[in-house]
Amino acid sequence: MTKFIYNLFFAFSFLLVFSCGSKQPLFIKYSNPEISYSGRIDTTTTDAAELYWSGSSIQFNFEGETVYALIENERKGNYYNLIIDKDSISIFSPDTTKTYVEIAKNLSKGKHSVELFRRNDWGRGKTKFYGFKIIGKPKVLPKSSPQKRNIEFYGNSISTGYAVEDYSGKDSPDSTYTNNYKSYATLTARHFNAGYQCICKAGIGVMISWFPVIIPEIYNRINPEDPNSKWDFSNFKPDVVVVNLFQNDSWLVNLPDHEEFKSKFGAIKPTEDYIINSYKNFIANIRQQYPEAKIISMLGNMDATKNGSKWPGYIKKAIDSLDDSNMFTHFVPFKESPGHPTEKEQQIIAKSLIEFIEDYIDW
Repeated sequence: MTKFIYNLFFAFSFLLVFSCGSKQPLFIKYSNPEISYSGRIDTTTTDAAELYWSGSSIQFNFEGETVYALIENERKGNYYNLIIDKDSISIFSPDTTKTYVEIAKNLSKGKHSVELFRRNDWGRGKTKFYGFKIIGKPKVLPKSSPQKRNIEFYGNSISTGYAVEDYSGKDSPDSTYTNNYKSYATLTARHFNAGYQCICKAGIGVMISWFPVIIPEIYNRINPEDPNSKWDFSNFKPDVVVVNLFQNDSWLVNLPDHEEFKSKFGAIKPTEDYIINSYKNFIANIRQQYPEAKIISMLGNMDATKNGSKWPGYIKKAIDSLDDSNMFTHFVPFKESPGHPTEKEQQIIAKSLIEFIEDYIDW
């Protein structure tokens, strides 16, 4: 009888310990190899993964009942899509202090995935991600297999998805309404199930921007605000590179009183040769980084492609002068409406680009 009671007590103690242990939280540090990062994300020089660019994302597979992210924004106004099991999507903005954010709770048994997807560009500063915390029989699962194809975009507000969710039609600058996940760039990458990077900033240009920095000065950075932060181009090798720039240039070259016009050009408007060579030199720099990639120089669908615009011709002349059989041009017609592309207009751009790639690109 005594032996029976002892064995019963031992079994009860074991179950109690096991039960309590299963409720202990598991912290998964940002550097865990089973966490997948997409985009130019610095995970080596700081105590956290730092996210800057639109479309940068963190993806993780796990088992557990509740999951938190330990995260902080540098400044207010950075927003993320929270994607659970590749289905449920919500929006959240991390605090400007290092804080645990509840990502999901009351999850069912079995495999789950979580993805944090940066909606807006780096104008609102960086986000630091320290890791995940899982509660409820936590288990780290292997990361998803990498995509077989990669695509990279260089662009402005169109590629960012600026104001795409401002359904009032007011084209609001509030970053709540910007969503790179609904931009033509991400739609195209998802259509082809391709690995994705987006190097873009609302207002940026090749020769001139609405602010001091231009794309040739930052295209090779991890942190776009740090000239010493250099990206290793061997870390991501795109099969296709899409460049959708010149929309901002097309406006600013006609504004001689603008501060950036004076800074870049003085009092004299740039010549057509200057415009063409500026674009040519930027594309040549991209080619130097990616000798084997197919490069698509596109423009649209804002008013730089309206009837009579010279800007598609400038791009065509620049690409023709490079005499490269793996360089292409593609122009999306003017959407015939004011402001930035709406969600529907972004879908029209994506459809046009997808059809072009399917017709002309062997990858």
